[in-house]
Amino acid sequence: MKKLIIAGFAIATLGLTSCSEDDDIPTEQLATCTDGIQNGNETGIDCGGACAPCEGTGVEVPQDEDLSGLLTEDFTLTNDIIWEINGKFVVGNGATLTIEPGTIIKGMEGTGSLASALIVARGGRIMAEGTAEAPIVFTSINDNIAVGEKQGSNLDENDRGLWGGVIVLGNAPSSFEGDSEESQIEGIPADDDFGRYGGSDPDDNSGVLRYISIRHGGALIGAGNEINGLTLGGVGAGTVIDHIEVVGNVDDGVEWFGGTVNSSNLVVFAGGDDGLDIDQAYSGTITNALVIQGAESDHALEIDGPEGTLSGAFIIQDLTIIGDANSPSGEIADFRDGVMGAINNVYVTGFNDVQDVEIDDAGSAANYTNGTLSFSAWEIVLPEGVSSVADIFNDTTNSTTLKADSANFATSVEAGSQTVGADLSVFGWTYASFRSAF
Repeated sequence: MKKLIIAGFAIATLGLTSCSEDDDIPTEQLATCTDGIQNGNETGIDCGGACAPCEGTGVEVPQDEDLSGLLTEDFTLTNDIIWEINGKFVVGNGATLTIEPGTIIKGMEGTGSLASALIVARGGRIMAEGTAEAPIVFTSINDNIAVGEKQGSNLDENDRGLWGGVIVLGNAPSSFEGDSEESQIEGIPADDDFGRYGGSDPDDNSGVLRYISIRHGGALIGAGNEINGLTLGGVGAGTVIDHIEVVGNVDDGVEWFGGTVNSSNLVVFAGGDDGLDIDQAYSGTITNALVIQGAESDHALEIDGPEGTLSGAFIIQDLTIIGDANSPSGEIADFRDGVMGAINNVYVTGFNDVQDVEIDDAGSAANYTNGTLSFSAWEIVLPEGVSSVADIFNDTTNSTTLKADSANFATSVEAGSQTVGADLSVFGWTYASFRSAF
C-alpha cells in the first residue's frame, strides 16, 4: 500500500507533511521508479521513511499508506493495492485523478475536520471508470474487503458513518441566496476554499464516475451536518454520472446542489436520511434510479427548489422506490421551496398507510397548478388500510387539486405486476443485489 501526500498544500487542517532536502534516496532506488512515484516499494528496499519525487513529477510520496492533501498533478490509483483516504484528499484545479476499474479505496475514521472524503474541486477532474465486472469501491477502513473482491464479509448496509464520502464540485449554474454565483458546499467547513462550487458554465466537465459503489459513509462534521454518499455541487452537463451505488450512508445517498449534470442508473440502499435529494434549481435529468429504504431512512425523494432568482427544472424518469414500512420517518417524497420539475414512470411499493407524497409550500403548489411541477405514470402498491391512490398524495397547503388529479396520473397495482419504474436488470453488479435487496 502507498501513501500519497501532495507537497505544497498550505491548509494545516489536512495534517500535511513534506520531505526535506536531506531525505535523499540512493540513485539505484530512484532508477527503479517507473510509475511516477518513488516510495521504496519498487525494489523492496526500506527507505527508512525518506521520500523523493520522480524527476519532473512534482509529487512527493513518503512511504506510508494514506491519500491526503491537495493533488496538483495528474495521478492514477491502481487496482493492485488498497488505497486509504486520511482526512480530505482534494483533486485540485487542473489536476486529473484516474482510478482503474476494480480499485478499492478505504476512508479512515474521523469526524469534524478529520472526516475523510475525496473532493474533486472546481477545475479538477476525476476519471473513475469501473465496469460491471470490476466496479470501483469506496468504503470504510473497517471493511475487510480485499484486492480483487467486490464486497467484504464483516459489514453490511446498517453500518453507517464510518468515513465521509465523495464530493464533486463544478462551475455550472446553481441558485443561491442573494443570487451569488458561488457558494460553499455542505459538508466542508466555510474556510476551506476547495469547497466552493457554482459558476456560469452549464457544460462544465468534472470527468467520469461510472460503476462506483460508495459504502458506509456520512461521517459527522458538525451538529446535524453529515457528508452525503455522493455530493454533486454545481456539476456540469459535460460530466458523466452513470451506474452509481450508495450503501448505508448516514446522510443522503446522492444530492445535487444546482448544476446541470445528467445522472443515470443509480441505486441508494438503506440510507440514514434521504435517498435522492435535489436543491438549488438542479436542472439535469435523472434516469433509471432505484431507492431501497431502510429502518433509518427518511424521504426517498426530497426535492427543493431555487434559493435565488435563478430557476431550473429537473426530470426524474424511470424510478423504483421500495419502502420500509417500519421506518418512523420513511416518507415517499417531499416537494418544497418552489420546486419545478417532472417525475415520470415511477413504481412505489413497501410503504405504510401514513407514508405519503407531499407538496409542502405555496410556491411548489403554484408550480403544480401551472404545470411546471408535474407527475405522470405512477404505479403504487397500496399499503394495507389504504383504498385509493388519492390517499398517497397530500398537498399540505390545501390549494391544489393534487389529490383529485392523482387518479389521472397514478394507479394501484399488485406487487410484481408493474409496468413502469427502473430497469432492475442493470443493477446486478451492485452490493444491493448481492444482499438480495430487490
